Amino acid sequence: MIINGDKWDKMDLKQNKNLEPGMIALTTLILVAAVANLNLSVANVALPSIGLAFGASQVQINLVAVGYSLGLAASVLWFGALGDHHGRKMMLIIGTLLAIPASLVAGFAPSVEILILARIIGGLAAGMAFPTTLAMIAALWSGPKRTRSIALWSGIGAAIAAMGPLISGYLLTFADWGSVFLITLPLALMALIMAIKFIPSHINETKDPVDNIGGLLSLIFLGTLILAINFAPVPNSITLIVSLLIIAVSTGFFFIKRQINVRNPLYDLNIARRRIFWVAASAGIIVFGSLMGAMYIGQQFLQNVLGYSTLDAGISILPGALLMILVAPQSAKLVESRGSRFTLLLGYVFCLLGFLTMLILWQDHIPYWKVGLAYALVGIGVGLAGTPASHSLTGSVPVKREGMASGTADLQRDFGGAIMTSIFGALLTAGYAKAVADQLSNAPQQISNSVETTLQKSYSSATAFAGQYPQYSAQIISGAKTSFLAGDHWAYLAGIIAILFGAAIVFYKFPKMDEEKELLAQYHEEDSKQSSEDSD
Repeated sequence: MIINGDKWDKMDLKQNKNLEPGMIALTTLILVAAVANLNLSVANVALPSIGLAFGASQVQINLVAVGYSLGLAASVLWFGALGDHHGRKMMLIIGTLLAIPASLVAGFAPSVEILILARIIGGLAAGMAFPTTLAMIAALWSGPKRTRSIALWSGIGAAIAAMGPLISGYLLTFADWGSVFLITLPLALMALIMAIKFIPSHINETKDPVDNIGGLLSLIFLGTLILAINFAPVPNSITLIVSLLIIAVSTGFFFIKRQINVRNPLYDLNIARRRIFWVAASAGIIVFGSLMGAMYIGQQFLQNVLGYSTLDAGISILPGALLMILVAPQSAKLVESRGSRFTLLLGYVFCLLGFLTMLILWQDHIPYWKVGLAYALVGIGVGLAGTPASHSLTGSVPVKREGMASGTADLQRDFGGAIMTSIFGALLTAGYAKAVADQLSNAPQQISNSVETTLQKSYSSATAFAGQYPQYSAQIISGAKTSFLAGDHWAYLAGIIAILFGAAIVFYKFPKMDEEKELLAQYHEEDSKQSSEDSD
């Protein structure tokens, strides 16, 4: 079955006579995306428990959190292109199917290293399915229908990701940490069945060959770059970090060179240079990365510093999740009436206010309203900015490059989440370790190197050590809290700087509404002309 634009062929709806085919397909695509979105965030609330269970270092905790988005971010461009060529439905089904064993391995991992590996594999599986969802939306609808569909996909997807800690927090009240990785299993099975039944087999796919070498280079480049950031605060790891950076720079250079010279590039740099495209991509990376980073740091802050239970920590994000759902449809209306630039900037304002709230108000012994206010502001910001960031990408590329657009839209979430979480995690690790070292240097008695290393390893390691010495427990935990607050404030400050940088790019480089329409029309004319020449 081939579907073009928003004209649907007749579908078998014997059991769904009252539903339009478009609505069923959109629901299916959002459900598939939900599997990936939930897996992005379910680990956050369990990180303190995982740290205690495995005696993990802060870097290992960071990798558990970022491993899924690492695999997803590194693979979306390549796998999105494979879907464009070999069949988007096929990639969607394979990715959803592979998510099941990856979740099982993560849920029953015997060591933190296997858990990290399972998270990365799960991210690679999502890299097959997740980019396909937006590519299908862009291929199935056009005009305002596409905008509304993207708004629902973006808003519900972000809200589901935000709901991950809530669901995980509830499970952890009566089950161990592994249960959080099994949450998506029934969802994945349902999505798999619906995808097989309701998604058309072929939707405007291209016959152009896939640049598999470029795909491999992009995977290695993104993966090694993210790993280098995560290992940056590890003592005596300079050789590993430099090696990872050399690999990242080399593969990045060869990737760009190949995309310039190859006949059918994986990532068309001529399209990527379009102002609407690259500004929207940059803006999305920062805004979605800010959400993921805030959730990552926030969950540890709530449990480690404020002493919230896992359930209370999960519930705390509800204002952000609900407001993302409520704001996303309004964002679509703003894009149509005021343009993407205005809507993006408005979203950035709310994200900035959210991070300022974290930096200034998030201290020990604070009431919940200060926590809820920060999450509410970030939720509104992401709800506003998510739609124009994704809509501008899909609207500025030809139909045959929708996989590139959807892959970039996914990079906004996944690479943004991986990079921002990695940066936040590295700053948290470095700030925590420095604060611990400063406290120990002023201690009235000599501390052995082994004890200092244990206390600097992570907050979880410090609390476990405190349990062995009850006479010093209160002092050790108090010091660990102070050190954690020092580290997380470094992270919030980095988030504020990133948000201001992104807002400046949007303000100065993204076209205003009338110019945006002119540029999109120009892009469409260029693409139509190129398509005609190619067919001749």
